[in-house]
Amino acid sequence: MLNPLLLMSLLIAFSPLPAVAAAQLTELETRWLQAGKPVIDYARTQGLPIDIIVQPQDAPGAVPLALGYEGGRCKLVLSLRGNAQADSVLQGVPAAGRGLMIEAMTAHEIGHCRRYAQGDWHALPRGFVEPRSVQRGQLTPLARELRETRREEGYADLVALAWMHGRYPGQYQDVLAWMRRVRAGGDGAGGSHATQGWLALADGAGAFDGAVSPFEQAQVLWRMGLSGDK
Repeated sequence: MLNPLLLMSLLIAFSPLPAVAAAQLTELETRWLQAGKPVIDYARTQGLPIDIIVQPQDAPGAVPLALGYEGGRCKLVLSLRGNAQADSVLQGVPAAGRGLMIEAMTAHEIGHCRRYAQGDWHALPRGFVEPRSVQRGQLTPLARELRETRREEGYADLVALAWMHGRYPGQYQDVLAWMRRVRAGGDGAGGSHATQGWLALADGAGAFDGAVSPFEQAQVLWRMGLSGDK
């Protein structure tokens, strides 16, 4: 997630890359955008309002790919220039497989976009009732914010995995293993990105049902994981 958005930016329509905009992109930016394009195209067919913003200035320490929401539109923001995280997030991934992981990252952010666009951000699924022991009143404001953010990250991870499972079944376990490594290197149990409980649910041949959209597939496992997320 990214909020607020940085002001200096290059807005790209991206269907396909305009010649003028493409001329201003680095080779690395073009590779990331092209890797994520199938997800973006799909999301737009689903009516999601998406703009793509490439930060033209150096962004050391920024999340390479993030999502903001402004004026009723999702802002997918790429921050690769002067940013070592663009390489470190893919550390250990063979060059031939990096496009897959970038596509998975893009699908994760589209999961966030879906939640925003549907007006569901930080809301529980309809009909889901938390156990009384973990309801909102039992948590401090900071703990509640961490939990709500973690839950959104869990949903977005599942959207990414559902997408990859549908498109690349033969490489699905590689994507899942990479995502587990990324989460294991995060902020620890109980942190805002500790989605390991949901990733465990996504391990198995029957985890996802390709008959419905990745968003609907993710919702099934997300609800299951919510019951154990305190």
